[in-house]
Amino acid sequence: MANCVTHYSFFIISAILASIFSFTKAMNNGFSLDLIHRDSPNSPFYDPSLSYTKHMSNSFHRSFNRSKDFGSRSSIIVASNNGEYLMKFSLGTPPVHTLGVADTGSDLTWTQCLPCKNCFKQQPRLFNPKKSSTYKSLPCDSKMCHAPFSTSCNRKKRTCDYQVMYGDQSYSVGDLATETIRFGSSKNTQVSLKNTVIGCGHNNAGTFSGDKESGIVGLGGGNFSLISQMGSSIGGKFSYCLAPLSQHNHVSKSRIHFGTNAIVLGNKVVTTPLAKKSPATFYFLTLEGVSVGKKRLDFRKVSFSFGEGNIILDSGTVLTLFSPEIYVKLEAMMKEKIKLPTVTDPTRTLSLCYKSLSVEKIPIITMHFKGADVKLGPLNTFVETSESSMCFAFAASYGVSIYGNIAQMNFLVGYDLKRRSISFKAADCTKPLHN
Repeated sequence: MANCVTHYSFFIISAILASIFSFTKAMNNGFSLDLIHRDSPNSPFYDPSLSYTKHMSNSFHRSFNRSKDFGSRSSIIVASNNGEYLMKFSLGTPPVHTLGVADTGSDLTWTQCLPCKNCFKQQPRLFNPKKSSTYKSLPCDSKMCHAPFSTSCNRKKRTCDYQVMYGDQSYSVGDLATETIRFGSSKNTQVSLKNTVIGCGHNNAGTFSGDKESGIVGLGGGNFSLISQMGSSIGGKFSYCLAPLSQHNHVSKSRIHFGTNAIVLGNKVVTTPLAKKSPATFYFLTLEGVSVGKKRLDFRKVSFSFGEGNIILDSGTVLTLFSPEIYVKLEAMMKEKIKLPTVTDPTRTLSLCYKSLSVEKIPIITMHFKGADVKLGPLNTFVETSESSMCFAFAASYGVSIYGNIAQMNFLVGYDLKRRSISFKAADCTKPLHN
């Protein structure tokens, strides 16, 4: 059985590498793209009629739903379909402009396609594979048809079908194919990824974000993710720098980097290993403890929460989520440091909130990852939920533990799939980065 699994993995990887992409000149030096926060004015989802409190409330609920989704272990259930960041790209030849949810918790990149038996409403033009000269359906005997998600042979067409299902019962069903993906709007800087394995969804439904996006951009760690398919061409490296959001600052752009642009350097860089754990889609880290000021909560003394790969690094979850037993202790430690009256969260979501809280009163929180201590400042640990309240951006969840994106803001977070490591470096993500 072990030999079968080994041969299966070898065939999958070999098939992907055999169809390795050709890149424009920009690829030789790496490339970078904008990440559009779904609640910023740059996003097509931005609704100026919603209050800041309502925006935050919606994002918190998406965090809890995503944590539940991550706890699903079915082979056909993947991560949440409601990520926090969007990416622009073009698909096919001639190119069709598309907007997808950038998701470090999913592998397969898919978009809605014609003909569409059952599709969620979208404003962008639906992709028509028949009008693309570079689109190729995968035959049933393709090695790539044997995917870790659900695939089957369409006997009538002799092509490979796929099915991905999300924890909230949303789904996408369609043809597994190869196609050209392009990033960048200028011909001088455009990056072209040929023979990329994608899903062409003809039957898609559920609680997708709205009518502005067309599907998912899979940035997970599995063999079928965009990152794994780019492989040696980017040295297995990508990174991002997430700009902080507040009710007074909506416009700063976040960036994602690939290849040589993604290298994280400097004497203030800390690095922790990626844990080997299933499913390979998720980026599992080992968190040994958390300190509030100088007081440490050691996870090794809380046996249920300690172990290799006990937390998932995720850009699509807003809050940092722990098991209730850990969160209760962490909140008590925070209350010991901030001796002020608490108030109820206007979003009715977070547990620890203060009416007025100066930055000077917020203690440093240190995340003790294996081999790497990451120090979090006030913008990583407290979030404005209204004009007059600030709340602790950590919460209890009965799903898996997740290191969310508020904790990652103003950090350059580097993923190295070749060395199996994650690096963190404090940075001002509102400005151009210089390693």
